[in-house]
Amino acid sequence: MFFDRQPDTEKDRETELFLEGDIVVFKSTRIALLWGGTLVNKGHVTARAVCETIIILVTTGRTIADAGSKTSDLAMGLSAIGSIYSILDRTTKIEPQVPQDRQVENITGRIQFRDVDFAYPTRPNAMIFQGFSIEMEAGKSTALVGQSGSGKSTIIGLIERFYDPIKGVVEMDGQDLKTYNLRSLRKHMALVSQEPTLFGGTIRENIVYGASDETDETEIVEAAKAANAHDFISGLNDGYDTSCGDKGVQLSGGQKQRIAIARAILRKPAVLLLDEATSALDSQSEKVMQEALERLRLGRTSVVVAHRLSTVHNCDLIVVIEKGKVMEKGTHSSLLAKGPAGAYYSLVNLPGAKTQP
Repeated sequence: MFFDRQPDTEKDRETELFLEGDIVVFKSTRIALLWGGTLVNKGHVTARAVCETIIILVTTGRTIADAGSKTSDLAMGLSAIGSIYSILDRTTKIEPQVPQDRQVENITGRIQFRDVDFAYPTRPNAMIFQGFSIEMEAGKSTALVGQSGSGKSTIIGLIERFYDPIKGVVEMDGQDLKTYNLRSLRKHMALVSQEPTLFGGTIRENIVYGASDETDETEIVEAAKAANAHDFISGLNDGYDTSCGDKGVQLSGGQKQRIAIARAILRKPAVLLLDEATSALDSQSEKVMQEALERLRLGRTSVVVAHRLSTVHNCDLIVVIEKGKVMEKGTHSSLLAKGPAGAYYSLVNLPGAKTQP
């Protein structure tokens, strides 16, 4: 070994191997020169031929050695490429364009869960729902409340058909969601999530994403005003042409949620899904936004997931969910009237719970 001690780090090991390689090159070159000189003295070759041979052997040998040291990186690269192709070749269980003959022209938005069993594919043994049933009336607002992990956001995912239930059915207007052309069905839905998805375009492009191609500037501005986003957008140097950055990195959490709400308003959906839609807003902005959302909910089916109970006071139906089961349901006043024995009453009176608008 070149070092008398064990290398302390990976970098020391690389340095040691590099120096050992140089020593081998120097020794082999010396031997080649000695043998080449002998052949020159005997008249078998010329000095030029010896030098050319040594240069070729040294340079190509070092190149081959360097290439050989990259074999592990090459193997890792091939493995990564294989995983990418396996993802690209994977077929989805939920095909958005099947069936082709069930294009959705309009819906009323009556949603019903019938004896649904569900577990996420990554955790098949952790059942979220078992025999879960619930009905959400068309044109009414339904609030889903409960502790974290009770299954509220899972209901949103099943309505959007990000997943299919293991057993039971999820129905829209009395028909199994699986019988609809999914892409056309989602055109009648709008989702505003706790972590809204923005794309690397301008604010205008993000607001009109998924809306009609005939949308004009006036409608965009009106939607932004209704979402309490117009003022901050107008204050930017480029206004509606401001770039959001990759995943909206140029904007704050509250600004991203306002843009997502403006996008939902512009779509004029029959079914509005709000998953903690005001969680990133301060108290003052939330109050203004709550008024906008209440106007937006009028006349359409709304499913509202909320931890802030002040956002669900005016919903037509409040459903308390605990560990994947419906514990109780009713209006805000009727549920509070049950007193300390009620699940909703307990949520309202949790320490730190925000219940007043």
